[in-house]
Amino acid sequence: MINVGVIGCGYWGPNLIRNFNVLSNVELSMISDLDENRLTHVGMQYPNTTQTTNYKDILENPDINAVVVATPMSTHFPLGSEVLKAGKHLFLEKPMATNSDDCRTLIDLAAKKNLQIMVGHTFIYTSAVNKIKSLMDGGEMGDIHYVNIERVNLGLFQKDANVVWDLAPHDISMLNFLFGSKPCKVNATGGCFVQKDLGIEDVAFITLEYPDGRLANIHVSWLDPCKIRRCTFVGSRKMLVYDDMSPSEKIRVFDKGVDVQPHYDNFGEFQLLYRSGDIFSPHIDSAEPLKAEAAHFIDVIEGKAIGQSTGQHGLEVVQVLEQACESLKAGGKPLDLVYDD
Repeated sequence: MINVGVIGCGYWGPNLIRNFNVLSNVELSMISDLDENRLTHVGMQYPNTTQTTNYKDILENPDINAVVVATPMSTHFPLGSEVLKAGKHLFLEKPMATNSDDCRTLIDLAAKKNLQIMVGHTFIYTSAVNKIKSLMDGGEMGDIHYVNIERVNLGLFQKDANVVWDLAPHDISMLNFLFGSKPCKVNATGGCFVQKDLGIEDVAFITLEYPDGRLANIHVSWLDPCKIRRCTFVGSRKMLVYDDMSPSEKIRVFDKGVDVQPHYDNFGEFQLLYRSGDIFSPHIDSAEPLKAEAAHFIDVIEGKAIGQSTGQHGLEVVQVLEQACESLKAGGKPLDLVYDD
């Protein structure tokens, strides 16, 4: 039995609390939040779980094996450091930290103490994303030429991070998982339209170049009238649209493409052949991604699985975010991405 404590009962914490609580091999021992009213409200649903407004009570509890940190981004590194120094496994919400040096420090701390770090990049645990990966890895899509992603909505405007840090981690993590590689170049443009005085970008367009010339364009915005969560994958054999807002057909695969005739004698004979075949929607398991993510963290702690969204994965996402923001400051200048060995 793994005893778990959760720090943070705000926007996302209750979802994590609920999913760790239903796991058969987990005891939800303690939950913590600075807001006593919020803590009491969430705690009413878990009468057998101890509540505390002092997170150090969780760190000092010798029976707790693992700690979930679901607090604002700026607190991830200091709280994560304390968790690891207390000798407890760490589940840390995304992004892992506000800079790559802090990510490296957390990874080193965990290694020295033989502890596990898992970063809450939930999308790589969704059934839809894993279905896309199986289609890609099985050759169904052919070679992926490019991916276009829209992750836009109206709000919520953050005060301590721009829209890149808030929304893009989902897609960078997902792309790295699907491609099994990391981007080698990034450029980004964007603007501050609402919080001009704070200089916080509320819209951005990020272009990533992956090895073998694969491209990904990510549009993130807090300033859009519609909530859109759509990814289009264009392959040499087939194309795919992943619409996370769709209630029934989250994935649609299009047997569409363009072929060039292999032989022609002169330019007059040159033509492109447009292919338009069937559209199908594969079955997607309805399992909750957060439950799969929580269960995977416990399996990793117990040595039953190899971590997916590890500290290293979290670091690589942060490295891309950092360079994307540097490109933003430089007016969209393309920047190379260099990773740790």
